[in-house]
Amino acid sequence: MQENNKEFDYPWHYHPEFELTYILSSHGVRYVGNNIENFFNNDLVLVGSNLPHCWINSADQRQPASAIVVYLKEELLDKTWMQSCEFESIRKLLALSGKGIKFDHKIALKVKDRLFEMLTQPPLKKLISLLEILQDLAETDQYHFLCEQGFSYDLNYTHNERLNIVYKYIQHSYQKKISLSDIAAEVNMSEEYFSRFFSKIMKKSFFEFLNEYKINRACKLLIETDKQVSEVCYASGFESIPFFYRQFKKFKNCQPKTYRLKYQKISS
Repeated sequence: MQENNKEFDYPWHYHPEFELTYILSSHGVRYVGNNIENFFNNDLVLVGSNLPHCWINSADQRQPASAIVVYLKEELLDKTWMQSCEFESIRKLLALSGKGIKFDHKIALKVKDRLFEMLTQPPLKKLISLLEILQDLAETDQYHFLCEQGFSYDLNYTHNERLNIVYKYIQHSYQKKISLSDIAAEVNMSEEYFSRFFSKIMKKSFFEFLNEYKINRACKLLIETDKQVSEVCYASGFESIPFFYRQFKKFKNCQPKTYRLKYQKISS
């Protein structure tokens, strides 16, 4: 399925199908389980069954959001033919997708044309093409897990609605000081109950999650602009440069200038 919209408007959600998503044209923040990362064109991710996820576009996006999304039913693995030794690699890939798999840029480009071709192929040819793509993805080691420790989640509509409110609030308010009372009020909870609720589901505190979001915004500015590091710090919602450096080191394991240089080297 190919999607062409002004923006991706799916909330944080889950479904029993496996999902392979290729971003053709868009950029923003991707949430998979308790992971937060920026996404850009040619972002290729495999999400496992019932693993919550969503892609949220940046407000400054000028072109329509476009993606190719492939859904694989859980029953695919139950069929006798899929249990044969020929499909062992694909079975292992789908089992690992419960952690969310982000494939490297080089691998994404390798399968891009074949994903496009699938859109107009007849059913049998489409299935064959999909299996070939999955086999290629199963054989590469050029990927990383989005939820390294896995992500177990109590499937609950109310929790989903609350977390979507949290995500939207952070998206629009990250540049100002956010208190626990502010965010708790948004979901009609006490501060203590919200803190427990969020930590139980996301396996991290709200403020750790918020700082991780801000650092990803900082990374986007480092990549797309020539702003000084101090400007990036304040534009990302941090009030202290030393604290910004500590958080950047914590989440990206390097300093901001090093991150920028690494990205420029890869791009060139």
